[in-house]
Amino acid sequence: MWTRSELKNKAKIALKRSYWGLVLLGLIFGIISGGGGGGYSGFNNARNTGDGESAQGITNIFSGAANGADMAEMLAPVLGVVAGVLLMAILVGVLLAIFVFYPLHIGCYRYLEEASYEQRTVSDLGLLGFAFKKGRYGNVVKNMFLMELFVFLWSLLFIIPGIIKTYEYRMIPFILAENPDLDSKQVFALSKEMMTGNKWAAFVLDLSFIGWIFLTIFTCGILAIFYVTPYMLMTDAYLYDTLKQNASIDYFDRTLGAQAAYAGGYSASTGDYQTFDDSDNTL
Repeated sequence: MWTRSELKNKAKIALKRSYWGLVLLGLIFGIISGGGGGGYSGFNNARNTGDGESAQGITNIFSGAANGADMAEMLAPVLGVVAGVLLMAILVGVLLAIFVFYPLHIGCYRYLEEASYEQRTVSDLGLLGFAFKKGRYGNVVKNMFLMELFVFLWSLLFIIPGIIKTYEYRMIPFILAENPDLDSKQVFALSKEMMTGNKWAAFVLDLSFIGWIFLTIFTCGILAIFYVTPYMLMTDAYLYDTLKQNASIDYFDRTLGAQAAYAGGYSASTGDYQTFDDSDNTL
């Protein structure tokens, strides 16, 4: 059974080892997530696109139009244009999230996975293009879209089912980052298997960062860029790394060490895994 302190200690070692690469990765992750540390939903972006000044402006126009039929006729074309622009913005936002941000997120998770095994630098940020390669892109986009769609639909049944499904599907991006060829049935089943009995513990793990989040607010987000976001992301990476050890199918990418690394064991002093030679299964 994993503990929060164990995961966080590993994350701190990895952060120290790959600091600047993880800082830039966290910044990119926050940008493509809409400025937050988590969530990459095209559906959420679509729901939020029409908020704010544009929506208030339309309300004001309607209020003014109520003063007379002539005013309403005059503003009708303007309202049509504004509505068209808003719909276009929503459509562009959803398409951008699905076809660009989803693969970029998987690239971020790939970087995190590799950083959990060994040092990664700024020059390794080319890993963000990992999911755009031929043979990976379509499957990654499909599975990420299905994940977001299912969470969205469950959220319509009130917020609690949506939160539960969010935690149930939490490992899907990591799974795709390790093996983007898995079909949807396997991806969802694996994440559900890993998170069974771990959803509440993962929720408490997230809550344990609340102090850092408050400090981030007080520093106007500066602390998030240079420490909190990469720290949280690496902690999540080690959660995945721990839970996948009990996966029922062997889907592991051998370039990451995978089962070989587990056989060698984790070194708390270095933050690295020992490896062994597959040819004779010796250390």
